[in-house]
Amino acid sequence: MRPWLLIPPALLLAQRGEAPIVFEEIAAKAGLVFRADSCPTPNKNQPETMLAGLALLDYDRDGWLDIYLVNGAAIPSLVKESPKYFNRLFRNNGDLTFTDVTERAGVAGSGYGIGAAVGDYDNDGWPDLYVANVTANQLFRNNGDGTFTDVAARAGVAGGVRNGRKMWTVAAGWLDYDNDGWLDLFLSNYCVWTPNGDPFCGPSRQLRAYCHPRMYDPLPNTLYRNNGDGTFTDVSAQTGIARHFGKGMGVAFADFDGDGFTDIFVANDTMPNFLFRNIGGKRFEESALALGVSMTEDSRVLSGMGADFRDVDNDGRPDIWHTALEYETFPLFLAVPGGFSDATRTSNLAKLTRPLSGWSNFIADLDNDGWKDLFVARSNVLDNVERIASRPYAEPNSVFRNLGRAPVRFEDVSAAAGEAFQQPAPHRGAAFGDIDNDGRLDAVVTVLNGPVKLFRNVTPNGNHWLLLRLEGRRSNRMGLGAAVRLNTPAGRTLYNHATTSTGYAASSDVRVHFGLGKEASARRIEIRWPSGARQVLENVAADRVIPVSEPPER
Repeated sequence: MRPWLLIPPALLLAQRGEAPIVFEEIAAKAGLVFRADSCPTPNKNQPETMLAGLALLDYDRDGWLDIYLVNGAAIPSLVKESPKYFNRLFRNNGDLTFTDVTERAGVAGSGYGIGAAVGDYDNDGWPDLYVANVTANQLFRNNGDGTFTDVAARAGVAGGVRNGRKMWTVAAGWLDYDNDGWLDLFLSNYCVWTPNGDPFCGPSRQLRAYCHPRMYDPLPNTLYRNNGDGTFTDVSAQTGIARHFGKGMGVAFADFDGDGFTDIFVANDTMPNFLFRNIGGKRFEESALALGVSMTEDSRVLSGMGADFRDVDNDGRPDIWHTALEYETFPLFLAVPGGFSDATRTSNLAKLTRPLSGWSNFIADLDNDGWKDLFVARSNVLDNVERIASRPYAEPNSVFRNLGRAPVRFEDVSAAAGEAFQQPAPHRGAAFGDIDNDGRLDAVVTVLNGPVKLFRNVTPNGNHWLLLRLEGRRSNRMGLGAAVRLNTPAGRTLYNHATTSTGYAASSDVRVHFGLGKEASARRIEIRWPSGARQVLENVAADRVIPVSEPPER
Protein backbone atom coordinates (compact mmCIF):
# COMPACT_ATOMS: atom_id res chain seq x y z
CA MET A 1 0.00 0.00 0.00
CA ARG A 2 1.24 3.51 -0.82
CA PRO A 3 2.22 5.31 2.43
CA TRP A 4 0.21 8.43 1.55
CA LEU A 5 -2.99 6.38 1.45
CA LEU A 6 -2.69 6.00 5.23
CA ILE A 7 -2.61 9.76 5.78
CA PRO A 8 -6.00 11.33 6.62
CA PRO A 9 -7.26 13.65 3.85
CA ALA A 10 -7.30 16.65 6.18
CA LEU A 11 -3.63 16.07 7.04
CA LEU A 12 -2.70 15.78 3.37
CA LEU A 13 -4.29 19.17 2.74
CA ALA A 14 -2.52 20.65 5.76
CA GLN A 15 0.84 19.38 4.49
CA ARG A 16 0.19 21.28 1.26
CA GLY A 17 -0.67 24.42 3.20
CA GLU A 18 -4.38 24.17 2.43
CA ALA A 19 -7.32 24.07 4.82
CA PRO A 20 -10.03 21.49 4.12
CA ILE A 21 -13.58 22.46 3.17
CA VAL A 22 -15.52 21.46 6.29
CA PHE A 23 -19.26 21.26 7.03
CA GLU A 24 -21.15 20.84 10.30
CA GLU A 25 -24.62 19.28 9.95
CA ILE A 26 -26.97 21.26 12.22
CA ALA A 27 -30.54 20.77 10.90
CA ALA A 28 -32.04 19.14 14.00
CA LYS A 29 -30.15 21.43 16.39
CA ALA A 30 -31.33 24.45 14.39
CA GLY A 31 -34.98 23.38 14.51
CA LEU A 32 -35.08 22.59 10.79
CA VAL A 33 -37.26 19.50 11.12
CA PHE A 34 -38.69 18.22 7.84
CA ARG A 35 -39.14 14.88 6.16
CA ALA A 36 -39.85 14.63 2.44
CA ASP A 37 -42.64 12.09 1.93
CA SER A 38 -43.06 10.70 -1.58
CA CYS A 39 -45.87 8.28 -0.62
CA PRO A 40 -44.13 5.14 -1.93
CA THR A 41 -46.63 2.56 -3.20
CA PRO A 42 -46.49 -1.03 -4.45
CA ASN A 43 -47.42 0.29 -7.91
CA LYS A 44 -44.04 2.10 -8.14
CA ASN A 45 -45.27 5.42 -9.49
CA GLN A 46 -42.51 7.38 -11.18
CA PRO A 47 -42.71 10.60 -9.07
CA GLU A 48 -42.03 8.58 -5.91
CA THR A 49 -38.32 8.53 -6.77
CA MET A 50 -37.97 12.25 -7.48
CA LEU A 51 -38.63 14.28 -4.32
CA ALA A 52 -37.73 16.89 -3.34
CA GLY A 53 -36.73 20.40 -4.29
CA LEU A 54 -36.18 23.46 -2.16
CA ALA A 55 -35.54 27.19 -2.20
CA LEU A 56 -33.48 29.66 -0.19
CA LEU A 57 -34.97 33.15 0.01
CA ASP A 58 -35.20 36.11 2.35
CA TYR A 59 -38.99 36.19 2.29
CA ASP A 60 -39.32 38.79 5.08
CA ARG A 61 -36.34 40.96 3.99
CA ASP A 62 -34.66 40.88 7.39
CA GLY A 63 -31.26 40.05 5.89
CA TRP A 64 -31.31 36.33 6.76
CA LEU A 65 -31.97 33.47 4.33
CA ASP A 66 -35.08 31.45 5.01
CA ILE A 67 -35.70 27.88 3.75
CA TYR A 68 -38.63 26.52 1.76
CA LEU A 69 -38.93 22.75 1.35
CA VAL A 70 -41.17 21.02 -1.20
CA ASN A 71 -43.10 17.84 -0.40
CA GLY A 72 -45.19 15.17 -2.10
CA ALA A 73 -48.80 14.14 -1.69
CA ALA A 74 -50.95 11.05 -1.37
CA ILE A 75 -51.09 8.68 -4.34
CA PRO A 76 -53.26 8.24 -6.36
CA SER A 77 -55.20 11.37 -5.29
CA LEU A 78 -52.11 13.64 -5.63
CA VAL A 79 -53.60 15.74 -2.83
CA LYS A 80 -51.89 16.73 0.43
CA GLU A 81 -54.35 14.69 2.51
CA SER A 82 -52.29 15.08 5.70
CA PRO A 83 -49.91 17.69 7.19
CA LYS A 84 -47.11 15.16 6.66
CA TYR A 85 -47.26 16.15 2.98
CA PHE A 86 -47.15 19.92 3.54
CA ASN A 87 -44.45 21.99 1.93
CA ARG A 88 -42.69 23.85 4.73
CA LEU A 89 -41.32 27.39 5.16
CA PHE A 90 -38.77 27.91 7.92
CA ARG A 91 -37.95 31.45 9.05
CA ASN A 92 -34.31 32.13 9.87
CA ASN A 93 -34.14 33.65 13.37
CA GLY A 94 -30.66 35.03 12.78
CA ASP A 95 -29.07 32.89 15.48
CA LEU A 96 -28.68 29.56 13.64
CA THR A 97 -32.20 28.51 14.56
CA PHE A 98 -35.35 28.34 12.45
CA THR A 99 -39.09 28.60 13.10
CA ASP A 100 -41.75 26.81 11.04
CA VAL A 101 -44.04 29.56 9.72
CA THR A 102 -45.81 27.50 7.05
CA GLU A 103 -49.38 27.87 8.22
CA ARG A 104 -49.18 31.60 8.91
CA ALA A 105 -47.48 32.19 5.57
CA GLY A 106 -50.02 30.07 3.69
CA VAL A 107 -47.52 28.11 1.62
CA ALA A 108 -48.28 24.47 2.51
CA GLY A 109 -49.16 23.78 -1.12
CA SER A 110 -52.00 21.76 -2.57
CA GLY A 111 -50.57 19.09 -4.89
CA TYR A 112 -47.67 16.72 -5.48
CA GLY A 113 -44.62 18.98 -5.41
CA ILE A 114 -41.21 18.54 -6.99
CA GLY A 115 -39.30 21.84 -7.25
CA ALA A 116 -39.24 25.53 -6.32
CA ALA A 117 -38.02 28.80 -7.84
CA VAL A 118 -37.60 32.27 -6.33
CA GLY A 119 -38.11 35.53 -8.23
CA ASP A 120 -39.72 38.94 -7.70
CA TYR A 121 -42.13 38.76 -10.64
CA ASP A 122 -44.06 41.96 -9.78
CA ASN A 123 -41.00 44.11 -8.92
CA ASP A 124 -42.36 45.12 -5.52
CA GLY A 125 -39.15 44.21 -3.69
CA TRP A 126 -40.55 41.07 -2.04
CA PRO A 127 -39.38 37.68 -3.38
CA ASP A 128 -42.15 35.48 -4.71
CA LEU A 129 -42.19 31.70 -4.77
CA TYR A 130 -43.10 29.35 -7.62
CA VAL A 131 -43.72 25.66 -6.89
CA ALA A 132 -43.32 23.10 -9.68
CA ASN A 133 -45.77 20.23 -9.29
CA VAL A 134 -46.89 17.04 -10.94
CA THR A 135 -50.34 18.56 -10.49
CA ALA A 136 -51.15 22.25 -11.09
CA ASN A 137 -48.20 24.50 -10.32
CA GLN A 138 -48.50 27.32 -7.79
CA LEU A 139 -47.29 30.92 -7.75
CA PHE A 140 -47.18 32.27 -4.22
CA ARG A 141 -47.14 36.05 -4.34
CA ASN A 142 -45.36 37.58 -1.37
CA ASN A 143 -47.77 40.02 0.29
CA GLY A 144 -44.98 41.73 2.23
CA ASP A 145 -46.56 41.01 5.60
CA GLY A 146 -45.29 37.47 6.19
CA THR A 147 -48.04 35.86 4.11
CA PHE A 148 -48.37 34.64 0.53
CA THR A 149 -51.29 34.25 -1.87
CA ASP A 150 -51.47 31.63 -4.62
CA VAL A 151 -52.12 33.60 -7.81
CA ALA A 152 -51.08 30.97 -10.37
CA ALA A 153 -54.49 30.60 -11.99
CA ARG A 154 -55.12 34.34 -12.12
CA ALA A 155 -51.63 34.99 -13.49
CA GLY A 156 -51.92 32.22 -16.08
CA VAL A 157 -48.93 30.14 -14.94
CA ALA A 158 -50.47 26.97 -13.52
CA GLY A 159 -48.41 24.92 -15.99
CA GLY A 160 -48.22 24.01 -19.67
CA VAL A 161 -50.96 21.86 -21.15
CA ARG A 162 -50.54 19.19 -23.84
CA ASN A 163 -53.30 17.01 -25.25
CA GLY A 164 -55.68 18.45 -22.71
CA ARG A 165 -53.56 17.56 -19.68
CA LYS A 166 -51.30 19.64 -17.49
CA MET A 167 -47.66 18.64 -18.03
CA TRP A 168 -45.55 17.34 -15.14
CA THR A 169 -43.10 20.09 -14.16
CA VAL A 170 -39.90 19.11 -12.39
CA ALA A 171 -38.09 22.44 -12.18
CA ALA A 172 -38.75 26.12 -12.80
CA GLY A 173 -36.60 29.20 -13.07
CA TRP A 174 -36.93 32.97 -13.34
CA LEU A 175 -35.13 35.04 -15.97
CA ASP A 176 -35.72 38.22 -17.94
CA TYR A 177 -35.25 36.73 -21.41
CA ASP A 178 -36.30 39.90 -23.28
CA ASN A 179 -34.67 42.44 -20.93
CA ASP A 180 -37.87 44.42 -20.46
CA GLY A 181 -37.39 44.68 -16.70
CA TRP A 182 -39.94 41.98 -15.79
CA LEU A 183 -39.03 38.42 -14.82
CA ASP A 184 -40.27 35.67 -17.10
CA LEU A 185 -40.78 32.04 -16.09
CA PHE A 186 -39.30 28.88 -17.63
CA LEU A 187 -40.65 25.41 -16.77
CA SER A 188 -38.67 22.18 -17.22
CA ASN A 189 -41.26 19.49 -17.99
CA TYR A 190 -40.48 15.79 -17.59
CA CYS A 191 -42.65 13.05 -19.11
CA VAL A 192 -46.20 11.84 -19.74
CA TRP A 193 -47.48 10.11 -16.59
CA THR A 194 -50.73 9.18 -14.85
CA PRO A 195 -51.22 7.85 -11.28
CA ASN A 196 -51.00 4.05 -11.12
CA GLY A 197 -50.62 4.03 -14.90
CA ASP A 198 -46.92 3.18 -15.04
CA PRO A 199 -45.86 0.32 -17.34
CA PHE A 200 -45.09 -3.01 -15.74
CA CYS A 201 -41.33 -3.28 -15.37
CA GLY A 202 -40.90 -6.46 -13.34
CA PRO A 203 -39.20 -8.33 -11.87
CA SER A 204 -42.45 -10.17 -11.04
CA ARG A 205 -46.17 -9.50 -10.81
CA GLN A 206 -45.82 -9.63 -7.06
CA LEU A 207 -42.84 -7.25 -6.95
CA ARG A 208 -42.97 -4.34 -9.34
CA ALA A 209 -39.96 -2.11 -10.06
CA TYR A 210 -39.70 1.54 -11.04
CA CYS A 211 -39.49 1.85 -14.82
CA HIS A 212 -36.61 3.28 -16.83
CA PRO A 213 -37.35 6.79 -18.20
CA ARG A 214 -37.32 5.40 -21.75
CA MET A 215 -40.71 3.82 -20.96
CA TYR A 216 -42.35 7.26 -20.86
CA ASP A 217 -43.04 9.78 -23.62
CA PRO A 218 -41.15 13.11 -23.50
CA LEU A 219 -42.60 16.60 -23.22
CA PRO A 220 -41.72 20.11 -24.42
CA ASN A 221 -40.76 22.82 -21.94
CA THR A 222 -42.81 25.93 -21.21
CA LEU A 223 -41.91 29.64 -21.32
CA TYR A 224 -44.17 32.34 -19.89
CA ARG A 225 -43.60 35.99 -20.75
CA ASN A 226 -44.36 38.48 -17.98
CA ASN A 227 -46.89 41.07 -19.19
CA GLY A 228 -45.95 43.49 -16.42
CA ASP A 229 -49.49 43.62 -15.02
CA GLY A 230 -49.50 40.50 -12.85
CA THR A 231 -50.30 38.17 -15.74
CA PHE A 232 -48.23 36.05 -18.11
CA THR A 233 -48.53 34.84 -21.70
CA ASP A 234 -47.40 31.38 -22.81
CA VAL A 235 -44.85 32.13 -25.55
CA SER A 236 -43.42 28.60 -25.81
CA ALA A 237 -44.55 28.17 -29.41
CA GLN A 238 -43.67 31.61 -30.78
CA THR A 239 -40.18 31.61 -29.24
CA GLY A 240 -39.32 28.10 -30.48
CA ILE A 241 -39.18 26.46 -27.05
CA ALA A 242 -42.16 24.16 -27.68
CA ARG A 243 -40.66 22.56 -30.80
CA HIS A 244 -38.21 20.46 -28.78
CA PHE A 245 -39.23 17.43 -26.74
CA GLY A 246 -37.14 16.08 -23.85
CA LYS A 247 -37.32 14.84 -20.28
CA GLY A 248 -36.29 18.02 -18.54
CA MET A 249 -34.69 17.96 -15.13
CA GLY A 250 -32.22 20.66 -14.05
CA VAL A 251 -32.45 24.12 -15.62
CA ALA A 252 -29.85 26.90 -15.39
CA PHE A 253 -29.39 30.34 -16.93
CA ALA A 254 -26.41 32.41 -18.11
CA ASP A 255 -25.39 34.66 -20.98
CA PHE A 256 -22.73 32.33 -22.40
CA ASP A 257 -22.09 34.28 -25.62
CA GLY A 258 -21.92 37.74 -24.04
CA ASP A 259 -24.62 39.30 -26.22
CA GLY A 260 -26.55 40.67 -23.24
CA PHE A 261 -29.39 38.13 -23.43
CA THR A 262 -29.82 35.20 -21.04
CA ASP A 263 -29.53 31.69 -22.49
CA ILE A 264 -31.14 28.53 -21.07
CA PHE A 265 -29.57 25.10 -20.40
CA VAL A 266 -31.75 22.06 -19.64
CA ALA A 267 -30.31 18.74 -18.46
CA ASN A 268 -32.47 15.99 -20.00
CA ASP A 269 -32.89 12.52 -18.54
CA THR A 270 -31.72 9.85 -21.04
CA MET A 271 -32.12 12.28 -23.95
CA PRO A 272 -29.78 14.91 -25.44
CA ASN A 273 -29.56 18.11 -23.41
CA PHE A 274 -30.95 21.45 -24.61
CA LEU A 275 -29.12 24.76 -24.87
CA PHE A 276 -31.63 27.38 -25.91
CA ARG A 277 -29.62 30.25 -27.35
CA ASN A 278 -31.42 33.56 -26.89
CA ILE A 279 -31.66 35.43 -30.18
CA GLY A 280 -32.16 39.08 -29.33
CA GLY A 281 -34.82 38.46 -26.70
CA LYS A 282 -37.32 37.41 -29.35
CA ARG A 283 -36.79 33.70 -30.01
CA PHE A 284 -34.61 30.76 -28.99
CA GLU A 285 -32.44 28.52 -31.12
CA GLU A 286 -31.82 25.04 -29.69
CA SER A 287 -28.05 24.72 -30.22
CA ALA A 288 -26.83 22.07 -27.77
CA LEU A 289 -25.47 19.72 -30.43
CA ALA A 290 -23.82 22.47 -32.46
CA LEU A 291 -22.23 24.00 -29.36
CA GLY A 292 -21.05 20.69 -27.86
CA VAL A 293 -23.23 20.26 -24.76
CA SER A 294 -25.97 17.86 -25.90
CA MET A 295 -24.05 14.73 -24.87
CA THR A 296 -20.56 13.54 -23.94
CA GLU A 297 -17.52 13.88 -26.20
CA ASP A 298 -17.94 10.22 -27.20
CA SER A 299 -21.58 10.89 -28.21
CA ARG A 300 -23.26 9.24 -25.23
CA VAL A 301 -26.59 10.48 -23.91
CA LEU A 302 -26.63 10.67 -20.11
CA SER A 303 -29.21 10.62 -17.34
CA GLY A 304 -29.08 14.39 -16.90
CA MET A 305 -30.26 15.47 -13.44
CA GLY A 306 -29.08 18.72 -11.85
CA ALA A 307 -27.26 21.55 -13.64
CA ASP A 308 -25.40 24.77 -12.96
CA PHE A 309 -24.19 27.35 -15.49
CA ARG A 310 -21.35 29.37 -14.02
CA ASP A 311 -17.74 30.34 -14.74
CA VAL A 312 -15.42 27.79 -13.06
CA ASP A 313 -12.08 28.77 -14.64
CA ASN A 314 -12.27 32.57 -14.25
CA ASP A 315 -12.03 33.33 -17.96
CA GLY A 316 -15.22 35.40 -18.07
CA ARG A 317 -17.31 32.78 -19.87
CA PRO A 318 -20.00 30.75 -18.00
CA ASP A 319 -19.42 26.99 -18.06
CA ILE A 320 -21.90 24.11 -17.66
CA TRP A 321 -21.70 21.24 -15.17
CA HIS A 322 -24.45 18.67 -14.76
CA THR A 323 -24.94 15.43 -12.86
CA ALA A 324 -25.91 11.94 -14.05
CA LEU A 325 -25.90 8.34 -12.83
CA GLU A 326 -23.13 5.86 -12.06
CA TYR A 327 -20.78 4.88 -14.89
CA GLU A 328 -21.85 7.96 -16.87
CA THR A 329 -19.69 10.72 -15.23
CA PHE A 330 -20.81 14.25 -14.36
CA PRO A 331 -19.74 16.21 -17.46
CA LEU A 332 -18.05 19.61 -17.35
CA PHE A 333 -18.39 21.73 -20.48
CA LEU A 334 -16.00 24.68 -20.54
CA ALA A 335 -17.00 27.65 -22.66
CA VAL A 336 -14.57 28.40 -25.49
CA PRO A 337 -14.87 30.75 -28.48
CA GLY A 338 -17.72 29.45 -30.61
CA GLY A 339 -19.10 26.89 -28.17
CA PHE A 340 -18.01 24.51 -25.41
CA SER A 341 -15.28 21.94 -24.88
CA ASP A 342 -15.84 18.74 -22.89
CA ALA A 343 -13.33 19.00 -20.03
CA THR A 344 -14.66 16.09 -17.99
CA ARG A 345 -11.47 14.05 -18.44
CA THR A 346 -8.89 16.84 -18.33
CA SER A 347 -10.46 18.31 -15.17
CA ASN A 348 -10.22 14.91 -13.40
CA LEU A 349 -14.01 14.77 -13.05
CA ALA A 350 -14.35 11.70 -15.28
CA LYS A 351 -12.25 9.68 -12.85
CA LEU A 352 -13.82 11.23 -9.76
CA THR A 353 -17.46 10.92 -10.77
CA ARG A 354 -17.70 7.76 -12.87
CA PRO A 355 -18.68 5.54 -9.86
CA LEU A 356 -21.16 8.11 -8.49
CA SER A 357 -24.82 8.98 -8.95
CA GLY A 358 -25.86 12.59 -8.45
CA TRP A 359 -29.01 14.66 -8.26
CA SER A 360 -28.82 18.34 -7.35
CA ASN A 361 -25.55 20.23 -7.67
CA PHE A 362 -24.06 23.69 -7.64
CA ILE A 363 -20.92 25.61 -8.52
CA ALA A 364 -19.72 27.88 -5.67
CA ASP A 365 -16.53 29.03 -3.98
CA LEU A 366 -16.81 27.02 -0.78
CA ASP A 367 -13.40 27.92 0.67
CA ASN A 368 -13.32 31.58 -0.48
CA ASP A 369 -10.02 31.17 -2.32
CA GLY A 370 -11.31 32.83 -5.50
CA TRP A 371 -11.95 29.56 -7.37
CA LYS A 372 -15.40 27.99 -7.58
CA ASP A 373 -15.77 24.44 -6.26
CA LEU A 374 -18.38 21.77 -7.02
CA PHE A 375 -20.99 20.26 -4.69
CA VAL A 376 -23.28 17.34 -5.51
CA ALA A 377 -26.15 15.72 -3.59
CA ARG A 378 -25.66 12.03 -4.23
CA SER A 379 -27.82 8.91 -4.38
CA ASN A 380 -28.82 6.27 -6.83
CA VAL A 381 -32.37 6.18 -8.18
CA LEU A 382 -33.49 2.75 -6.99
CA ASP A 383 -32.95 0.82 -3.78
CA ASN A 384 -30.82 -2.32 -3.46
CA VAL A 385 -33.73 -4.75 -3.83
CA GLU A 386 -34.39 -3.53 -7.35
CA ARG A 387 -30.87 -2.87 -8.56
CA ILE A 388 -28.53 -5.17 -10.42
CA ALA A 389 -25.46 -2.95 -10.21
CA SER A 390 -23.15 -3.25 -7.22
CA ARG A 391 -23.30 0.38 -6.14
CA PRO A 392 -25.46 1.12 -3.07
CA TYR A 393 -28.67 3.13 -3.20
CA ALA A 394 -27.81 5.62 -0.45
CA GLU A 395 -24.61 7.61 -1.01
CA PRO A 396 -22.75 10.35 0.85
CA ASN A 397 -22.56 13.78 -0.76
CA SER A 398 -19.42 14.99 -2.50
CA VAL A 399 -17.45 18.20 -2.77
CA PHE A 400 -14.75 18.70 -5.41
CA ARG A 401 -12.21 21.42 -4.73
CA ASN A 402 -11.01 23.62 -7.58
CA LEU A 403 -7.21 23.48 -7.60
CA GLY A 404 -7.02 26.97 -9.06
CA ARG A 405 -4.79 26.53 -12.05
CA ALA A 406 -4.98 26.15 -15.81
CA PRO A 407 -6.21 23.87 -17.15
CA VAL A 408 -8.91 23.66 -14.51
CA ARG A 409 -8.69 20.55 -12.32
CA PHE A 410 -10.59 19.27 -9.30
CA GLU A 411 -9.85 16.97 -6.38
CA ASP A 412 -12.31 15.11 -4.19
CA VAL A 413 -12.05 16.55 -0.67
CA SER A 414 -15.26 14.97 0.64
CA ALA A 415 -13.44 12.72 3.09
CA ALA A 416 -12.12 15.76 4.96
CA ALA A 417 -15.45 17.62 4.97
CA GLY A 418 -16.61 16.46 8.38
CA GLU A 419 -18.01 13.33 9.98
CA ALA A 420 -21.65 14.10 9.18
CA PHE A 421 -20.74 14.69 5.55
CA GLN A 422 -19.75 11.03 5.25
CA GLN A 423 -23.22 9.72 6.08
CA PRO A 424 -24.98 8.07 3.10
CA ALA A 425 -28.64 8.78 2.34
CA PRO A 426 -30.93 9.03 -0.68
CA HIS A 427 -30.11 12.72 -1.19
CA ARG A 428 -32.08 14.68 -3.80
CA GLY A 429 -32.29 18.49 -3.72
CA ALA A 430 -29.46 20.84 -2.80
CA ALA A 431 -29.25 24.62 -2.69
CA PHE A 432 -26.51 26.95 -1.47
CA GLY A 433 -26.42 30.26 0.33
CA ASP A 434 -24.88 32.02 3.31
CA ILE A 435 -27.30 31.00 6.05
CA ASP A 436 -25.46 32.74 8.90
CA ASN A 437 -23.98 35.69 6.95
CA ASP A 438 -20.41 34.80 7.85
CA GLY A 439 -19.21 34.78 4.22
CA ARG A 440 -18.95 31.00 3.95
CA LEU A 441 -21.54 29.39 1.69
CA ASP A 442 -23.70 26.74 3.34
CA ALA A 443 -25.76 23.95 1.78
CA VAL A 444 -29.26 22.62 2.43
CA VAL A 445 -29.87 19.08 1.15
CA THR A 446 -33.13 17.13 1.06
CA VAL A 447 -33.43 13.38 1.56
CA LEU A 448 -36.05 11.19 -0.10
CA ASN A 449 -38.33 9.94 2.68
CA GLY A 450 -35.80 11.15 5.22
CA PRO A 451 -34.84 14.22 7.28
CA VAL A 452 -33.45 17.35 5.61
CA LYS A 453 -29.79 18.24 6.21
CA LEU A 454 -28.29 21.68 6.82
CA PHE A 455 -24.55 21.73 6.21
CA ARG A 456 -23.09 24.82 7.85
CA ASN A 457 -19.77 25.74 6.27
CA VAL A 458 -17.11 25.99 8.99
CA THR A 459 -14.03 25.97 6.72
CA PRO A 460 -11.23 27.36 8.92
CA ASN A 461 -8.96 29.24 6.48
CA GLY A 462 -9.77 32.88 7.23
CA ASN A 463 -10.13 33.85 3.58
CA HIS A 464 -11.94 37.05 2.70
CA TRP A 465 -15.21 37.41 0.79
CA LEU A 466 -17.90 39.72 -0.56
CA LEU A 467 -21.64 39.28 -1.11
CA LEU A 468 -23.46 41.68 -3.45
CA ARG A 469 -27.19 42.18 -2.92
CA LEU A 470 -28.34 43.67 -6.20
CA GLU A 471 -31.44 45.79 -6.73
CA GLY A 472 -32.51 46.63 -10.25
CA ARG A 473 -34.32 49.80 -11.26
CA ARG A 474 -34.44 49.75 -15.04
CA SER A 475 -33.66 46.03 -14.82
CA ASN A 476 -35.78 43.50 -12.95
CA ARG A 477 -35.88 44.27 -9.24
CA MET A 478 -33.80 41.23 -8.21
CA GLY A 479 -31.12 41.95 -10.80
CA LEU A 480 -31.29 38.41 -12.19
CA GLY A 481 -29.00 38.14 -15.20
CA ALA A 482 -26.60 40.85 -14.04
CA ALA A 483 -22.99 39.92 -14.83
CA VAL A 484 -20.29 40.93 -12.34
CA ARG A 485 -16.54 41.25 -12.88
CA LEU A 486 -14.26 41.81 -9.88
CA ASN A 487 -10.59 42.86 -9.93
CA THR A 488 -8.42 42.42 -6.83
CA PRO A 489 -5.47 44.62 -5.79
CA ALA A 490 -3.10 41.76 -6.70
CA GLY A 491 -4.41 41.67 -10.28
CA ARG A 492 -6.78 38.69 -10.15
CA THR A 493 -10.01 38.87 -12.14
CA LEU A 494 -13.09 36.99 -10.91
CA TYR A 495 -16.53 36.55 -12.47
CA ASN A 496 -20.03 35.65 -11.33
CA HIS A 497 -23.63 36.50 -12.19
CA ALA A 498 -26.99 36.83 -10.46
CA THR A 499 -29.25 33.78 -10.68
CA THR A 500 -31.35 31.66 -8.35
CA SER A 501 -31.63 28.64 -10.68
CA THR A 502 -29.18 25.90 -9.69
CA GLY A 503 -29.09 22.13 -9.44
CA TYR A 504 -32.15 19.90 -9.49
CA ALA A 505 -35.53 21.46 -8.66
CA ALA A 506 -33.73 24.00 -6.47
CA SER A 507 -33.34 27.74 -6.01
CA SER A 508 -30.26 29.20 -4.34
CA ASP A 509 -29.22 32.49 -2.72
CA VAL A 510 -29.67 35.36 -5.18
CA ARG A 511 -26.77 37.33 -3.71
CA VAL A 512 -23.63 37.32 -5.88
CA HIS A 513 -20.72 35.79 -3.96
CA PHE A 514 -16.97 36.22 -4.35
CA GLY A 515 -14.16 34.59 -2.40
CA LEU A 516 -11.07 36.80 -2.27
CA GLY A 517 -8.45 34.57 -0.66
CA LYS A 518 -6.06 36.61 1.46
CA GLU A 519 -6.93 39.92 -0.21
CA ALA A 520 -9.03 42.14 2.07
CA SER A 521 -10.63 44.29 -0.62
CA ALA A 522 -11.73 44.51 -4.23
CA ARG A 523 -9.98 47.13 -6.34
CA ARG A 524 -12.80 47.36 -8.86
CA ILE A 525 -16.22 45.78 -9.34
CA GLU A 526 -18.03 46.21 -12.65
CA ILE A 527 -21.70 45.24 -12.99
CA ARG A 528 -23.40 44.85 -16.36
CA TRP A 529 -27.10 45.07 -15.66
CA PRO A 530 -29.72 43.37 -17.88
CA SER A 531 -30.85 46.85 -19.00
CA GLY A 532 -27.40 47.37 -20.52
CA ALA A 533 -26.35 49.83 -17.83
CA ARG A 534 -22.81 49.48 -16.51
CA GLN A 535 -21.89 50.36 -12.95
CA VAL A 536 -18.45 50.50 -11.32
CA LEU A 537 -17.56 50.29 -7.63
CA GLU A 538 -13.98 50.98 -6.56
CA ASN A 539 -11.89 50.11 -3.50
CA VAL A 540 -14.51 47.99 -1.77
CA ALA A 541 -13.59 46.57 1.64
CA ALA A 542 -14.19 42.82 2.04
CA ASP A 543 -16.07 40.63 4.52
CA ARG A 544 -19.48 42.21 4.21
CA VAL A 545 -22.79 42.11 2.39
CA ILE A 546 -23.04 45.11 0.07
CA PRO A 547 -26.37 46.42 -1.25
CA VAL A 548 -25.99 47.74 -4.79
CA SER A 549 -28.76 49.65 -6.58
CA GLU A 550 -28.73 50.02 -10.34
CA PRO A 551 -28.14 53.67 -11.32
CA PRO A 552 -31.21 55.47 -12.65
CA GLU A 553 -31.46 56.27 -16.34
CA ARG A 554 -29.73 59.53 -17.19
